[in-house]
Amino acid sequence: MPSTVWDAELAEVYDLTHAGMFDPALVGPVVEVLAELAGGQPVLEFAIGTGRIALPLTARGISVSGIELSSHMADQLRSKPGAEAIELTIGDMTSTRATGSFGLVYLVFNTIMNVTTQEGQLAVFRNAADHLWPGGYFVVEGGVGTSPGRPREVFDMSDDHVGIDTSDDPLLQLCSSHHWWVVGDRLVHRTMQFRFIYPSEMELMGRLAGLELKERWGGWDKSAFSAKGGNHVAIFQKMD
Repeated sequence: MPSTVWDAELAEVYDLTHAGMFDPALVGPVVEVLAELAGGQPVLEFAIGTGRIALPLTARGISVSGIELSSHMADQLRSKPGAEAIELTIGDMTSTRATGSFGLVYLVFNTIMNVTTQEGQLAVFRNAADHLWPGGYFVVEGGVGTSPGRPREVFDMSDDHVGIDTSDDPLLQLCSSHHWWVVGDRLVHRTMQFRFIYPSEMELMGRLAGLELKERWGGWDKSAFSAKGGNHVAIFQKMD
């Protein structure tokens, strides 16, 4: 399945270029919701990355496994304290199997969009369902406000980062995100393609995978969902 992959250079600077996402004020509510849903059961993170969410969950005594497509991102995770407690599998979250079954599978930070076909995104839902015990949860965080129909949009222009989204194919819901980061004394530039997924489309994918939508929030604070919001958090449950 076509997927966006973080290479060695991007993996090396990932924590620096996404430093705001590691703010405890942002991470804390995510961890609280996931820990509550896990209920003491083992959990699996799709696209575990450098451990932004997995390591705080592990620190709370929760058994965490992860699937990660980029071996370079996995290397960054393995270098961190506490990573030895995480069972890590290298592979594509559309099809790769981790060892065991889980009470919770989660996929955060719009990463469902890293899979750039509808078929592939549906495969992610089916793979999550295959990993879950009956009654287990699949949690997906996705964007709401981005539209692939816009020709271009400057979404950030700060001292150390310029970010521009462009539309590649509105019919296939494909867009590209262009980034220029200043990291120390170097300029890092990458263009990455994504597939926008609508909340209603996500709900249908869940149904096709045997998952029922139980909650949809406007954020990790469990606020009411609104199409005007930037993100949403969808909670699916495996019913059989």
